Amino acid sequence: MRVYLLLFAVACSARAQTPNVVRYHATINDVKYVYGTAAPVAHVKPGDVIETNTLDAFGNVLKKPGDTQSLVKGDNPLTGPFYVDGAQPGDTLAVKILDLQVDGNQGVGAFAPGFGALNETSYTPMLHPPLPEKIWFYPIDKASNTATFNALDSKFSVKIPLHPFFGCIGVAPAGGEVRSSIVPAEFGGNMDAPEVSVGNTLYLPVNVPGALLYMGDGHAAMGDGEVAGTAIEVPLLARIQVSIIKGQKINWPRFENNDSIMAVGAYRPLDDALRIAFTELVAWIHKDYGLSSLDAYELLSKVAKIHLDEMVDPNYVVVASIDKKFLPAKKK
Repeated sequence: MRVYLLLFAVACSARAQTPNVVRYHATINDVKYVYGTAAPVAHVKPGDVIETNTLDAFGNVLKKPGDTQSLVKGDNPLTGPFYVDGAQPGDTLAVKILDLQVDGNQGVGAFAPGFGALNETSYTPMLHPPLPEKIWFYPIDKASNTATFNALDSKFSVKIPLHPFFGCIGVAPAGGEVRSSIVPAEFGGNMDAPEVSVGNTLYLPVNVPGALLYMGDGHAAMGDGEVAGTAIEVPLLARIQVSIIKGQKINWPRFENNDSIMAVGAYRPLDDALRIAFTELVAWIHKDYGLSSLDAYELLSKVAKIHLDEMVDPNYVVVASIDKKFLPAKKK
């Protein structure tokens, strides 16, 4: 009887600790194209797990050779927003990425006229014509966890390892502002950050009651800089867990995993994005690990890492990071 009661108590404890799961299915008819204070698609509590889907950057409409981007309703359709009960301005929203799966057997990459690091843009007009629209399709083999690049103008193909992540994830901006799903900024947004992947936790500033969390623009893989303007664009199936850090205000998105801490800078020109990321990282080390700002600055000059996530959006995105092995114990 004693053993039975012990096993019963353990089972009850396990059930009590199982997080609540909130499921939501997005379609092209209910996605959003801006970050703002839209009516929430669901309410979640701190500790809840959200299971949802997202469409690809083109709204899942590019399916076969001959399809053109004129079919696309809008760029980077977003699933959400999710209202996180108890989140208030001045808090930090923590989003733990539990699982991301490609929702389909094909990804898409494309040139879009006026977009891309080596193309003319509204920021850098050129005398020559823009690059033509061109679309590549990437067969995905889930058994080998790869996508295949098949050259259009050459006889060549190569397999690319999958690394699923959200290109877009963010919260409603402050002050009732509405921002395009193409823009990365202080609220997150179109960061195109491979750091938004399984095993990492994303921290976002809470600007409005409920935070209002959006996500979308799934990527199966992407090179540093996303130089041609797209990754391997895919719909995703996602499991994420949300929590709130009460009374802790951050100014820009951050990432953390077991091994490192990472700070985001999103701006133009590129050197300003880098300065934001490192300023935020210095402040994080000073507050949480106790080093003076100047000691942190000096240490980062010796061991920091820089990741250029993208340089094609209205703001560029840089992630500055440091391995935790180089830091003192975190302050209690």
